[in-house]
Amino acid sequence: MQCRGTRIWRSSHIPDDLARSLGSAGGDLSRRTLDALAIDGYRSGKLTEEQVRRILGYGTRMQVHGFLKEHDVYLNYSPEELEQDMQTLRHLREREPARG
Repeated sequence: MQCRGTRIWRSSHIPDDLARSLGSAGGDLSRRTLDALAIDGYRSGKLTEEQVRRILGYGTRMQVHGFLKEHDVYLNYSPEELEQDMQTLRHLREREPARG
C-alpha cells in the first residue's frame, strides 16, 4: 500500500481466470470495485454521502443521489436532516415573491 498525502493507493492481485470472469460482466473492473466499496461503505454507515462523492470523483450531491438510486441504495436521511430541509424550504418560501 502506498500513501501519498491523504490518498492511499492499494493494489490487489486477482488470479487471471477470476479477473477474466469478473471482467466479462462488462465495464471497468477497477471502477466496479470502487463503486462496490462506496456502496457497501454507505450502506453500512461507514461512509457519508460526502465521502462517497469524493471517492467516486463526483462534483455534486445530486450525482451521488443518482448513483445510489441506480444501485437501489436508500439515502441515509435522519429526522434532523428532514427538519433542517423543511426549515430551509420555509425560509425560501418566505423570500419568494407572491404569485398572482
